[in-house]
Amino acid sequence: MSVSIFIQTLNEEANLPGLLDSVAWADDIVVLDSLSTDETESIARDRGCRFFKREYDGRGTHQNWAMENIDFKYPWVFYLDADERMTDELKDEILTIASNLEEKRVAFYCGRRNYFQNTWLKHAMPPGHIMRFFKPPTIRFKRKANPVPIIDGEVGYLTSHFLHYNFSKGLREWIERHNRYSTYEAEETMRALREQPVRWGNLFSLDGATRRIEIKNLSFRLPFRPTLRFIYMYLLKGGFLDGRAGLTYCKLLKMYEWQIVLKVRELKREAKEMPKG
Repeated sequence: MSVSIFIQTLNEEANLPGLLDSVAWADDIVVLDSLSTDETESIARDRGCRFFKREYDGRGTHQNWAMENIDFKYPWVFYLDADERMTDELKDEILTIASNLEEKRVAFYCGRRNYFQNTWLKHAMPPGHIMRFFKPPTIRFKRKANPVPIIDGEVGYLTSHFLHYNFSKGLREWIERHNRYSTYEAEETMRALREQPVRWGNLFSLDGATRRIEIKNLSFRLPFRPTLRFIYMYLLKGGFLDGRAGLTYCKLLKMYEWQIVLKVRELKREAKEMPKG
């Protein structure tokens, strides 16, 4: 039993060939494109991918559309972005799970190795747990950025990692992209403050993904968010061990958090019908 590969793209002519090379073993590769204007579509079609396109309206909504409208060939789907790469170890692990007809779990979190300036950010951006391997009927996503999975069934954790080249298009593209993300995060912060109180018990959950989601929810309410995130990633998580690349990346994260804070302030002013600026 094989698995289907699901890829989301937007102007990924530079990254897509490398990703497709890493999943060349798969006979069902599905690309959902956000109306690219470069050669992404021709590359995908030339490599035998099934190609769908729609206007991007937030990561969660985009992924939910795929879960509801794309008929994947296999029951199990692994999702990758164009700047990510499958590894042989991960391939073997997911194929073993897909072949096990007695498997009760319906979704698996997976870690990734993140690279910046030719350095694996082992500490500044540790592998973490991201929902990437699942059965489409059992999962939906919420949030415009950094979606949270809603899963109907048991979950598991993969031991192998995929590779992530988050800065493959350069710093300028990363900053432009995270400017968009910070807008989404500011909107989600406002929603969480209104509708999602902190569930203190989740902070001590035995499930790592549950703890991480609740820590993020708590962070919406903390003062000095940019400074706290820098301290957490650079000092407490050991980002300094990743050398200059680790320091630069932690500073970028601090800048990203500051963008979110400023946009939240602006949204609060708008809610009170106060002028911007």
